[in-house]
Amino acid sequence: MNPKTSKSLIDDVEEIRRIDKSRMILYSIEASGHYREAERLAEKIAVNYPKPNNIIVAGMGGSAIGGELLKDYARSQAQVPIEINRDYNLPAYADKRSLVIVVSYSGETEETLSAFLDAQRRHCMTFCISSGGNLLEFAKKLNVPYLRVPAEMPPRAASPYLFVPQLVLLEKMGAVSGMSQGLSEALKLLEKVSRESSPENSTKSNPAKSLALGINGTVPIVYGFGIYRGVALRWKQQFNENAKVPAKWEAFSELDHNEIVGWEKASEQAKHFSTVFIRDKTEPGEIRSRIEATKALMPKTSNKFEVWSKGKGTLAKMLSTILVGDFTSIYLAILRGVDPTPVKTIATLKKKLGETGTKERVIGELEKLKPIRL
Repeated sequence: MNPKTSKSLIDDVEEIRRIDKSRMILYSIEASGHYREAERLAEKIAVNYPKPNNIIVAGMGGSAIGGELLKDYARSQAQVPIEINRDYNLPAYADKRSLVIVVSYSGETEETLSAFLDAQRRHCMTFCISSGGNLLEFAKKLNVPYLRVPAEMPPRAASPYLFVPQLVLLEKMGAVSGMSQGLSEALKLLEKVSRESSPENSTKSNPAKSLALGINGTVPIVYGFGIYRGVALRWKQQFNENAKVPAKWEAFSELDHNEIVGWEKASEQAKHFSTVFIRDKTEPGEIRSRIEATKALMPKTSNKFEVWSKGKGTLAKMLSTILVGDFTSIYLAILRGVDPTPVKTIATLKKKLGETGTKERVIGELEKLKPIRL
């Protein structure tokens, strides 16, 4: 497909609707509304837990990214460590002074149900976020505090409902502050980004469409830093699930101690990659120097793009940059002629894993547990 045809394709609203059959793009267009509703739902969170010694967010895939964002947001505030647990079991240090936030959008993720079981056995302070399924069923049965979020969304599209409640929970427990004010700024900025990146806005003035055109036909690599570490991971995951393309991510300054060498003799291979650098006008001088030096050392044959964050507050910067990535991944899917929503490979994998009986064993063990005394 030549550039002219590609450009006309993503500027054709009807063609976008034809390919995006399940209307994944609506979740991006309506992002501010979802974050606003997520904040409203999270207001009902009520816990009486003491200050934890550590915080563990247990989840997988689209249900885990909220934990990554929480960790980046809270890094400069939280006085206790935050770890993301993508495993069947919790780390050895987890105990009754650990706060375990169990996140599974479907409530059926076997790794997360197993981590929930582990948290109960270790008497961890636990809070669950889900739309239903076995997770909420056992949370209710065992008297574990939980928040039910709207159902029937792709987990990756439900990120506002899986991230904001974690922020609210930590703010109510005194671990972070300024969330409400930060989210207020973010909501206004998300509305602006949605207008700029909407299907009706042509490629000429649409940053997401322009970026999708630039990286089409290559493997995208996203480089972040600081509060954009989890943001870069989110971009990578959205390229995988929406556009159905391989992608990778790295973060400064770690990538300058290994990744940069990979480009040293890769002039020929570099033509097949596009690197997106997430930038910030207030980025630390040492990071700015590293980014510029890294770009200069990379092969001239590679495509390089910069996405500059907007806003003043941390949340506004993080969430608006995520939204640009979400739109970009959807437009890349349109360019490739694939419906962004279905994730057939994941569904097939879950079906095969279901034959192992692991999930049934976990549920059997959960059924043996006794409710927490309130």
